Amino acid sequence: MSILIKNGNIITSSDNIIGDIFIESETISAIGKDLNFEADEIIDATGKMIFPGGIDPHVHLSMPFMGTFSSDTYETGTRAALFGGTTTVIDFILQTQGKSLHSALEDWQSRATGTAVGDYSFHMAVTDFNENTKPEIKQFIEEEGITSFKTFMAYKGALMIDDRQMIGLMEEVKKYGGLINVHATNGDVIDYLVQKNLKEGKTAPLYHYLSQPEVTEAEASERFIDMANYTGCPGYIVHMTCEGALNAVRNATKRNQDIFVETCIQYLLLDASLYENNFEGAKWVMSPPLREKKDQETLWAGINQGLVQVVATDHCPFMWEQKLLGIDDFSKIPNGHPAVENRMELLFSEGVKKDRITLQKFVEVSSTNAAKIFGMFPKKGTISIGSDADLVIFDPNEKHTLSARKHHMNVDYSGYEGWEITGKVKTVFLRGKKAIDNNECFAEKGFGQFIRRNKVQNKI
Repeated sequence: MSILIKNGNIITSSDNIIGDIFIESETISAIGKDLNFEADEIIDATGKMIFPGGIDPHVHLSMPFMGTFSSDTYETGTRAALFGGTTTVIDFILQTQGKSLHSALEDWQSRATGTAVGDYSFHMAVTDFNENTKPEIKQFIEEEGITSFKTFMAYKGALMIDDRQMIGLMEEVKKYGGLINVHATNGDVIDYLVQKNLKEGKTAPLYHYLSQPEVTEAEASERFIDMANYTGCPGYIVHMTCEGALNAVRNATKRNQDIFVETCIQYLLLDASLYENNFEGAKWVMSPPLREKKDQETLWAGINQGLVQVVATDHCPFMWEQKLLGIDDFSKIPNGHPAVENRMELLFSEGVKKDRITLQKFVEVSSTNAAKIFGMFPKKGTISIGSDADLVIFDPNEKHTLSARKHHMNVDYSGYEGWEITGKVKTVFLRGKKAIDNNECFAEKGFGQFIRRNKVQNKI
């Protein structure tokens, strides 16, 4: 099927033009002014913006965690992402300690294959690096098209690896052209503070925040950056939240080191005062926790300074009933926050509309940079001839209110309930198919494809 989109304001990370886009089958065939092609469908996008489909490289779908599973499946989660203009997500496979990486891959493939509505890929979270798992790194990069490997410096006893394993993994990943993602917080200090607070009878969600002070993230970020510098392995810090951690990145630039940094939409917009609302604060229990107003200012500045390259979500929703597992013990509250459907509209409304970032920067951090860092560019992340026709037609002036009553994520509350925002996703194309139009989904279960990725670039 062919589609001609006319008179749209086409925005990429480098361009801002009024023009037409011609789609044939799954890809973009032509871009220009006054294109005169015969098409099966013609869409007038006058007054609308056209962005590349969003890429959220940090989601957790059907993830086993703390005795339960995140509530969005590959079907519901990727569908909700499409409603919000995100056409591709990257999820995290979690290795079970003592088992192979491939056994975990098979587990996640069984959940995603034939069920995803939007496109997806995987990071491989390595929780047990040893002589048996070492040969699998090369196989994942060269045979599976999975080129990024997640490590945890926290969650002691379950996911956390030590520095010896980190260095060994970095050397192996570098050898074959991969990338290390890291959850950079000091698990030993956090574990100590959690136990200390619980022993003192401090069980409310506020103490989740107070058990993970800024220093735990700043110290771990700097330690990871030093190890990446020593090994020469490309590094990517996920969900950075605070000034101290970003200052570690600033210090690394003084020795000309490149390090990729991701923050999440919640850390730009929400702060730790939400934890003071008794147990309702459990809605925002995530790791790392929300921080202070000064950290929001730092992260916005970091985006404009080029130190923060990606705005993701760490989308990991749990129903309120699941959150109640920790009503008497904050350490048992499932960590996670629903945001995959809201990310792009919030970033536009709070970022572009409030002059915090430019339109080009919006496209960079919501799509293009993730595509480049994770080996999907220019297939994904841009509007160019030959690229996948992943497009968002966006009304920059439509005002609407976020609410759990209207969202499509499989969770019974919103972290942004009642927020009035400006800018609305109207139509979404995924590989040339009209997936979303006027708040209706036309992409069916199983339409989403696994995206094999190329080796990473050290620079973008």
